[in-house]
Amino acid sequence: MSSTASSGRRWDGTPNRPHHRQRALRVASDSPTRLVRSAQPSRCHDCGNRIDWYTRPDTRPVSLHPQELDATTVPAASRWHVSSGIAHPAHDGTPWCRIPHLALCPAHPAPTPLTPQIAALRRHLALHTRRLLDTGTHTPPTPDTTSPATAPEPCRPARPIVLLLHTRYLAAQPVDTIQCVAQTRLRHRCTRPVLSPNAPAGTWTLVPATTGRGQLTIPDGLMAVYDLTHLTYAEQLRWHHQRCPDHAAAPGAADLALCDWEPFDPLLHHQHIHNRLPTTVRHRTQARA
Repeated sequence: MSSTASSGRRWDGTPNRPHHRQRALRVASDSPTRLVRSAQPSRCHDCGNRIDWYTRPDTRPVSLHPQELDATTVPAASRWHVSSGIAHPAHDGTPWCRIPHLALCPAHPAPTPLTPQIAALRRHLALHTRRLLDTGTHTPPTPDTTSPATAPEPCRPARPIVLLLHTRYLAAQPVDTIQCVAQTRLRHRCTRPVLSPNAPAGTWTLVPATTGRGQLTIPDGLMAVYDLTHLTYAEQLRWHHQRCPDHAAAPGAADLALCDWEPFDPLLHHQHIHNRLPTTVRHRTQARA
């Protein structure tokens, strides 16, 4: 029996629902961040539990627990709230708040003191981590057991120090692998690197390893940095926004990931300071018998 329009079904009996085209997410022109919020769920590398990445007012990333909690059960120092896509380390006066994942992560020591509700949530996440480990779904990172005496001197810094806009930043990966954070038309992250062969590049140089303006020089003396300050202001902004040349020319494209820049602190990031310029070939000398 053939179906009619009033029956609401096709000839094979399936519902005749209209097709609604999904709209692409867009960033408002007055938004304080160009980050597409729905694209930032992730999982903790240490425990495997779900987290949400947000941008703080100082543009640094922070991982928050994906669910809101009763503000009365969260210590005042751990209360966060999200406003216009920006995570603020304070309570906004509402009955609910967010909490940083590090306060709940079972792979890290628990901060003190903990309320009974937060302690119970930590135990729940610990049980979930155990299930992930038992099923092989999550593999925690293995600590580096290479001794400093046998570790080879890096010729290509894994986390280089980059100087742009007269500010030192610590990159999350080598300079030539820093990936564009913009969203493509297919709603995927751009796969192009920020370091493009069609754009001017920076230069490696040695600068004094100081803790900041007007402060003392730390014992390392000199450190290697990837200097971009000789580039134009537009090029330095492109690097700071972590975009390839094509997406730098398309300001309407949203960001699909957080920028990897971390303000460099020589006291906190001492292990990433290198006292010589990186080279492409390491020359080893053989010890004579």
